[in-house]
Amino acid sequence: MAQIDETARFDHKGLIREAYRMEGVGPGEARSIFLDWALSLPDETEQSMALRSLYEHYGRRAPEHPMSVVLQEAMEADMTPKRRGGWRGRRE
Repeated sequence: MAQIDETARFDHKGLIREAYRMEGVGPGEARSIFLDWALSLPDETEQSMALRSLYEHYGRRAPEHPMSVVLQEAMEADMTPKRRGGWRGRRE
């Protein structure tokens, strides 16, 4: 029950849940749904925690689903160190 509550908290609009229920979702649609989800995530929500929770709940059951692939890519991108831009990046 706690996992379902946490998943609902991280997917308050139900976008990820519905992506897994839809027939024939392709990579493009999955990315579009993911972008909508990411843009609607409340500021106080830690995106990496939300990604892990949603992948654990949905992605592990359907690893070949396009949304699982998108979630996995997002988790990997979140773990990649980012270079600081502008004068801060050149200062070091």
